Amino acid sequence: MQREKREFLIQKLIDEQPRYRDLRIPVDEAEQKALLRSLMNVRPPLPIEDDFLTVQDTYLREETSRKGITDIADLTPATPGIYLWQGDITTLKCGAIVNAANSGMTGCYVPCHGCIDNAIHTYAGVQLRLACAELMKKQGYEEPTGQAKLTPAYNLPCDYVIHTVGPIIHGHVTRRDRELLASCYRSCLELAQQNGINSVAFCCISTGEFHFPNKEAAKIAVDTVRQYRRNTEVVFNVFKNVDYEIYRELLG
Repeated sequence: MQREKREFLIQKLIDEQPRYRDLRIPVDEAEQKALLRSLMNVRPPLPIEDDFLTVQDTYLREETSRKGITDIADLTPATPGIYLWQGDITTLKCGAIVNAANSGMTGCYVPCHGCIDNAIHTYAGVQLRLACAELMKKQGYEEPTGQAKLTPAYNLPCDYVIHTVGPIIHGHVTRRDRELLASCYRSCLELAQQNGINSVAFCCISTGEFHFPNKEAAKIAVDTVRQYRRNTEVVFNVFKNVDYEIYRELLG
């Protein structure tokens, strides 16, 4: 039962941190889900007991299943090898989904924040943050803009997550900003090709929180994918209607 699993996970996370000892598990389902997500979002990248992971994994996979999983095999291409899909990227079954990460690369720590980084880390599970932290520890410095890293997807229906840091726009978009955004798409495709990943779903990198204008970002995305995708199938994943219309026009 999902409620029992959820309450077990919440209690485990409360017990893990003494400062949470006065927290009480709410009765309301929505409030429980928000609390669990918040506790996962703020948790540092640390190992955790196997019993937590066993329950978490079954809980998250059931939650995703209830939302409904979309398989790339069931989509109709907009042009050969390129798809446009409006929906929740954490429910997409494909080779890899792309996460618009920050330079720390360990996810969004703001409880229940609406960014894609937060959603991907939430529904992948706490293992993803630890995997990212281990990559960054080995690297020894923050992730440069325009590059990409590969991790398992854990409890997401895709096989992998490709994390890339897009440019943050302050004022006017510069030539360097455009080059860095194109590099994000190129780096993700190259990483997919190197690892035998046949399909990649891109979110709208650098728009939203990073303030890259939607239309210009989409044109860079489409042009770069057309130039570098080779045999990789690509899904342009959008959430907002305005982005759907922009990509539909660009893809003809």
